[in-house]
Amino acid sequence: MRKAPTILHLDMDAFYASVEQASKPSLRGKAVIVGGLGPRGVVATASYEARVFGVHSAMPMAQARRLAPNAAYLVPRFGIYRDISEQVMALLRELSPLVEPLSLDEAFVDLEAGGAAWDEGSARLVGARLRADIRAVTGLAGSVGLAASKMLAKIASEQAKPDGLVVIEPGTERTLLGPMSVRTLPGVGPATGDHLRRAGIHTVEEIAEAGEDELVRLLGKAHGQALYAMALAHDERPVVAEREAKSVSVEDTYDVDIHDRVRVGLEVQRLADRCVRRLRGAGLSGRTIVLKVRRYDFSTLTRSETLRGPTDDPAVVREAAARLLDSVDTTGGVRLLGVGVSGLADYTQEDLFAQAAGELVEHSDEEGDGHEEPAEERQAVPVERRWPAGHDVRHAEYGHGWVQGSGLGRVTVRFETPESSEPGRVRTFRVDDPGLEAADPLPLVRRRPGGGGGGSEGEESGAGGVLEAGDCELPERDGGGVGEASVASG
Repeated sequence: MRKAPTILHLDMDAFYASVEQASKPSLRGKAVIVGGLGPRGVVATASYEARVFGVHSAMPMAQARRLAPNAAYLVPRFGIYRDISEQVMALLRELSPLVEPLSLDEAFVDLEAGGAAWDEGSARLVGARLRADIRAVTGLAGSVGLAASKMLAKIASEQAKPDGLVVIEPGTERTLLGPMSVRTLPGVGPATGDHLRRAGIHTVEEIAEAGEDELVRLLGKAHGQALYAMALAHDERPVVAEREAKSVSVEDTYDVDIHDRVRVGLEVQRLADRCVRRLRGAGLSGRTIVLKVRRYDFSTLTRSETLRGPTDDPAVVREAAARLLDSVDTTGGVRLLGVGVSGLADYTQEDLFAQAAGELVEHSDEEGDGHEEPAEERQAVPVERRWPAGHDVRHAEYGHGWVQGSGLGRVTVRFETPESSEPGRVRTFRVDDPGLEAADPLPLVRRRPGGGGGGSEGEESGAGGVLEAGDCELPERDGGGVGEASVASG
């Protein structure tokens, strides 16, 4: 392990909720909860004001409403989150070529590789300057941890929250780790934690005292050896700048189980088209089409078909997904559907006839979900306009605002912008008011002449997805993260 604390871990504080508070002056200093608002929704991110009431990420939204009934509940706006994330990652890449993003709001940076820091003093200065730059460019706070390894840098950033900087000095690692819970170490989830607790091991120091042989006996060779090394503060994992994508997938969870087989088929076709758009956007193609179905009883089935060559053709993916659906019994109802493509390549097989004659492979398991998907319009015919809570709108007379809520044919809008000096006025309209339209998010920080700072006004805001308790694999560290699609990486 290196001698100097030159591994930096950045974690943007309560990212989604912080963006919403910065965008909406009336919510600053208030409890804000972002996530799926349907019956099966879960919390993606809770502001620190909401956490006081016991609200946390991945909590069922119904439980959050009981704990914090007066909080603001908003649907995620993925467009602005991605835009701000790109600004933050650009700042990190100015420090080093070795930047390892873990999610929209979290990343590791090897400062030594970029020559940005070489000892404790220089690393501390870089961390302080980075926090100031993030504040200037985005208006948001980020917590920074600095240490000699990735594991310790992440622990340091957790200690720095909210809006702080912590440096773990070389030589103090064992003393720091000793009294911490075993759950502090990477790879120790609820199951491993329970297993260790039953063996009388509760702290990191007790892991070290148990010895490598005992840990191997309890957890197996690979896991036991790795855990023992980390308990001794040994972590040789490098910062990896690029991760090769292994799959592209999209999925939707439905508020009400779908029983109509025709509707299920239409949903699968729609998901296939969305998946292909995501695939093409990444400049990829793939050989294996995967269908995921979660049924009424929470059983999750996956079916896959491997083509003879990679494709990014929507017709081929739709047809393969439809064939896979034919092998699934949906009689009892479906609560989640997903379509993915794996076996990725950066070229496309031109022989579409050969692709259509794929080899069918099927398996069934009870796996966890990837990112939950925001629901898109599911009908081609005109439908009543949807006004997701928290999303941006513009009125011909009153200007820019955001949706506070809607229902019973009405939509309530608060008219304010990130630069408003005080909370804006609230007005209510019919949902079909011709003067009201969806709008792009405004930048949190006004651009300076010459292009410095601020967000992009042209970014399209994402639709709000339904997150589901027990089914979320959220990309944001503090719980955030529902996405329009997932790109699984190695």
